[in-house]
Amino acid sequence: MMLTIIFPVLNERLRLKKGITQTVEYLEKIGFDDYEIIIVDNGSEDETPQIAAGLCEKYAAVTYERIAVRGVGAAFRRGVKKSHGEIVGYMDIDLSTNIRHLGEAIEIFRTRPEVAYINGSRFASESDTKGRKWYRKITSQGLLILLKYVLGMQSTDAVCGFTFVRRKTAISLIKGCSRDNGWFYMIEFLLRAEKRGVNVLDYPVEWQEDYNTTVKIFKTICDYLVHIGRLFYEFYIRRHI
Repeated sequence: MMLTIIFPVLNERLRLKKGITQTVEYLEKIGFDDYEIIIVDNGSEDETPQIAAGLCEKYAAVTYERIAVRGVGAAFRRGVKKSHGEIVGYMDIDLSTNIRHLGEAIEIFRTRPEVAYINGSRFASESDTKGRKWYRKITSQGLLILLKYVLGMQSTDAVCGFTFVRRKTAISLIKGCSRDNGWFYMIEFLLRAEKRGVNVLDYPVEWQEDYNTTVKIFKTICDYLVHIGRLFYEFYIRRHI
């Protein structure tokens, strides 16, 4: 069972080397060698490309892709397109989600063929989330309330930064999703999986807040509200017209 790990990056000169190195070392530690790592750079203007080139030279399993548009959604789609693994997914380069969950995900896909999608969750009852700032807690809970009550989301989290899917399922979901390039794309990806009846495992994780994040809260909230409205129209109104 081959695994493809996608790391979307944007101006990650401070975290790229550490994130890739820790991932490779962890996979070596657990004795798993059937994998590839794809760094997808969506518009870096710092030394990210040069650092990525060095990592590709050092590790045969690491490749680098640069795309012309910004956004995690665009990076994820490119990574899936370039992937070779039976299982494909993405993680945040800061490894806010404890790296041990990667090994757990591999074992789940290996031993539980009924599971098609692992959705990491910071908010499941068994999750352990550390260092979450108060305003991020408020915005995250507000988003979850909207997603559950407006769009019927069943999972306990939508943008943990730890998502792995069987490749055939991922390709099928991408065909049915919008072409949004931003973070909301991953939420839509999850929602469409649920609507299709994909077996999604809502997986509690240990997660540590990264205080160097560059996410713009207000802009992100406004963007999410627009997309929630778009999906509400598609899921519940357009189909009845």
